[in-house]
Amino acid sequence: MDIENKIALVTGAASGIGQAVCLELARRKTKAIALVDQNEQCCEAAQRLREKYPQVATEVFVGNATDSAFRQRVFEQMRAKHGIVQICVPAAGITRDSLAIKMDKATGKSQIYPLDHFRLVTDVNLIAPIYWAIQMVAHIAEDRAQRNLGRWEPEEHTQGTVIFIGSVSSLGNKGQVAYAATKAGLEGAAATLAKESIFHGVRFGVIHPGFTDTPMVRALGEEYIRTKVLPQTQLRRLIRTEEIADAICFMISNSAVTGQLWADAGWHPTA
Repeated sequence: MDIENKIALVTGAASGIGQAVCLELARRKTKAIALVDQNEQCCEAAQRLREKYPQVATEVFVGNATDSAFRQRVFEQMRAKHGIVQICVPAAGITRDSLAIKMDKATGKSQIYPLDHFRLVTDVNLIAPIYWAIQMVAHIAEDRAQRNLGRWEPEEHTQGTVIFIGSVSSLGNKGQVAYAATKAGLEGAAATLAKESIFHGVRFGVIHPGFTDTPMVRALGEEYIRTKVLPQTQLRRLIRTEEIADAICFMISNSAVTGQLWADAGWHPTA
């Protein structure tokens, strides 16, 4: 799938991997990019992108990625102004890290991971990305139906691509029961949607980044990164966001690449 002149949408676009993906898509000459984030800093990210790549149309949408009405509005406005979204990278994500069970040594009582935290992480990291993806496929399917096109044929070239942002934590990571569950869940969702959506010419993939230099990872603290992360990483440094963005664009542009790509910088945790 040629990225040039395509319409793209990225959630979590204000910072981290999402912002880097927007920059890389623009560098590869996308026609238009929807930058979606609940943080007003998304406007600043869009301005930097416009200054560097003035030929790429950029649209900013500030809102909650879990809001279905907001999601539908974003797709409809992009369709009306630029055309149907063909590249979707739902990169918005959060963590609420804590052990599943904490023991109070004084009382001998246990404290269980809060259910509301689990539901929140699931809404943002699992349900929302899946529905951003489904919405794009729906628009492509409707457009094909309006043009009296049935099952997609290879001669038409790929009609759309979705890349989910997984994580090495999907393999299991202490203190991340909710986060790990959502990232592992994206694997099953992508595998299922890939089987369904190829009827309309849409591909799915999952990239699993290792510890990347993002605000989320920096929030772990420099001491934790220095003692717990870097010693278990073969490159002995955090991954750069632009490295992940480059890998995502590789997955988008090479239609022979399916399934999952691990971009972990050689991270191998101890038991």
